[in-house]
Amino acid sequence: MLLSLRRTLVAAIFLTAAQLTFAQTPKTVVLEDLTWTELRAQIAAGKTTIIIPIGATEQSGPDVALGKHNVRVKILSQRIAEGLGNALVAPVIAYVPEGGYAPATSHMRFPGTITVPDDVFEKTLESAANSFKVHGFKNIVFLGDHGGYQNDIKKVVAQLNKAWSGSPARAILPPEYYASSSDGYAQILRKRGYRDDEIGTHAGLADTSLQLAVAPQMVRQDSLRNGPKLGQADGVYGGDPRRSTAELGQLGIDAIVTQTVNALKTATAAR
Repeated sequence: MLLSLRRTLVAAIFLTAAQLTFAQTPKTVVLEDLTWTELRAQIAAGKTTIIIPIGATEQSGPDVALGKHNVRVKILSQRIAEGLGNALVAPVIAYVPEGGYAPATSHMRFPGTITVPDDVFEKTLESAANSFKVHGFKNIVFLGDHGGYQNDIKKVVAQLNKAWSGSPARAILPPEYYASSSDGYAQILRKRGYRDDEIGTHAGLADTSLQLAVAPQMVRQDSLRNGPKLGQADGVYGGDPRRSTAELGQLGIDAIVTQTVNALKTATAAR
């Protein structure tokens, strides 16, 4: 009888512990992983910065997967949110302007690229930001991983801040994020002896190295290393990705995260 009671007690303890474990809010900065009540509690506790990651679904040459920007901006946004300590990360916006489709222009000339008109893109950003404002976020941060829509984001940020004048909310586009991933990263690579005709502006050594650092499974490394030099007809613009490495990419990733975190801490310090 006593043994049976002990077994029952032990089972009850384990059951209670398991229930408490599952009842706890997960340690995550990803909005999609929270329930609405967990989110409400986190906002009330001071997590009033939301990062809206903006990617792109576009070609990046024959050796890098189409979702490059989406995966990269999500991972970087999570690391930046963790560095800030008071931020969460919204779902990635993957549908962005990529050129026309009648006729096909820019990246739309390559299968798999998805485009939307600039006004649709801008309205999407505006609607997402207003949604987060309603829920109590004070700092709505846009991080755009692709160069083609940076002016669209600037336009939206200016419009939002004008509309929100007098309220606690503010839209922020830290220039350090894209600057450190493009010109800033190129300077890092030049200092290590890499030429501009390797670094490139799209799907070259810089772009591919960044991807190897965050999502190596998205890079077809065998064909990358052993294939011929690629050009614009292949979707590689002004560079040569064949000497790309994850180690080089990590230099860029560290710079992007550090500089963006510092910039956002400064921008939000008085709020």
